[in-house]
Amino acid sequence: MDKKHEGRSYRRTFGYWLGQLLALPSAAFDYAVGKWGAMSASDAMIAEATPLQLSASSVAKLKYAWSKHFESADASAVPSWNEEELALIERIRAETAAANRNNVTRTEAYRILYFRTPELHWALLAHMVSRNGGWNMTDLQGEWLPWLLNSEQRLAVFRFLEQANALIFQDAYPQLLLYERSRREGRSLFHLLPAFGVSSFMAPVWKQYWRDRDAVPLTIALIVNEQHYIEQRVVQLPFFREKVLHTLFFGLQSLLQLNGVIFPYGNGPGKGEGAFALRLSGLILERFENIEERIEFGKRLYAMLFGVPRVYEGARSFAAAVKHTGSRADYAPHIFTRVRQQPPQPIYKERLLGARLKPGAEPLYSPELSTAWNDQPIEMPEPGDWFTSVADISPYFQKLPMPHSFEITNEYGLMLNKIELAVLAVQRGNK
Repeated sequence: MDKKHEGRSYRRTFGYWLGQLLALPSAAFDYAVGKWGAMSASDAMIAEATPLQLSASSVAKLKYAWSKHFESADASAVPSWNEEELALIERIRAETAAANRNNVTRTEAYRILYFRTPELHWALLAHMVSRNGGWNMTDLQGEWLPWLLNSEQRLAVFRFLEQANALIFQDAYPQLLLYERSRREGRSLFHLLPAFGVSSFMAPVWKQYWRDRDAVPLTIALIVNEQHYIEQRVVQLPFFREKVLHTLFFGLQSLLQLNGVIFPYGNGPGKGEGAFALRLSGLILERFENIEERIEFGKRLYAMLFGVPRVYEGARSFAAAVKHTGSRADYAPHIFTRVRQQPPQPIYKERLLGARLKPGAEPLYSPELSTAWNDQPIEMPEPGDWFTSVADISPYFQKLPMPHSFEITNEYGLMLNKIELAVLAVQRGNK
């Protein structure tokens, strides 16, 4: 082959190189076998599941309460609280601010609160999703993404992830603390929700939960609330739309499956020397920009986490036992390392064989959050209540479907191979 054609062969597109993975007969066969195994494992776990039930009567009562709120709402009314209530409000604000320093501190806050109040399903769901947010943040400074994004692009993606996660915590955590204080005192304190800028959507939900203790509509409501809270304050901001959501990298996310949320539910030594038994459940979000899709995605994660005993028990055990650092070595130390064993090399050499390292290959660098990023100040959001129509939110309370397939250990291995091939494609294209 002459140099002209040799050079052209290096300058293949992303699609070409990523397509090579499944073009290989052995890889395609392994993928097909793994896919069949994942579907069989999902079916077996679903057979053991106790699907969460969304009570029609609870939903009807909530719709009525929301409608009455709009009939009686007085925008000019200024709430007033006594000295004891004001002191509680300040304590909750201070505790929220301290825990909202970075992804690690807020993830730990969710975890601690869940184990104190396990009836709050959303706290464990938020903890596990927040772990994923931290892993996505450190990926930006890890082994692969610096090959695909320049420093300015990586900073923009980090700011997007951090702002969304921080605002959700700022809005939701005071609600959880207020419930915990109500439980301690044996009386409802949810009349204090407006002090924290919480949407009027949530007040009837918390009041009904206080009476009925039905965690399902509460958890769905918190999912609906959090996604609406960041919609105008983060997702629709022109800066993030231009610098993150409308970029080639974000468009490649579905192809590379970087927008998945994974819950480790099996972890530990495997059979054979050096083996490691990693089992992952999870789902892939196709269109982050679409608020309806984000909400339904959150609902399916919830149905899987709390409806499938094997996933719940495994994820809960993982949350209890493994400290969150932001490094993917938290759940896959057989692939990732928190500390580089050697300085970064100018040429990346392929290291993966399926979902395993090649014999003698160095682990992939996945730093802890404290190494990857400094703490960032939270940009205060615009005030205002997103809740303007009962009809707009009613569809989210019609059903809570269980995902058909969620065992993604094999799919995760394919995702890692795709990203590595993307890095190799860029490297060869730059020659």
